Amino acid sequence: MLTSKQRAYLRGLANSLDTILMVGKGGVSEDILKQADDALTARELIKCKVLETAPHSPRDTSAEVAQGVRAEVVQVIGTKFILYRKNEKDPKIVLPKSKV
Repeated sequence: MLTSKQRAYLRGLANSLDTILMVGKGGVSEDILKQADDALTARELIKCKVLETAPHSPRDTSAEVAQGVRAEVVQVIGTKFILYRKNEKDPKIVLPKSKV
């Protein structure tokens, strides 16, 4: 579970990212989940877009994709959403420590 500080940090990193995953009228398919899974393994942080033709809202779609690839939704703004999943073998992003 991400803290608000970690979320803010990831949002900052995501600003410069290009959108690499588009969800359209087909909704969240196996192909979409495979693309998201591969991208998260390679990058840890990805930006996605839900097209107007998609069957569900960006918030619903982001939750569905995140659940399908065991990632966390960092943010949903308009039609875009950001997903994060730590790569245990080869971490690229160091999150700020959470105060416990």
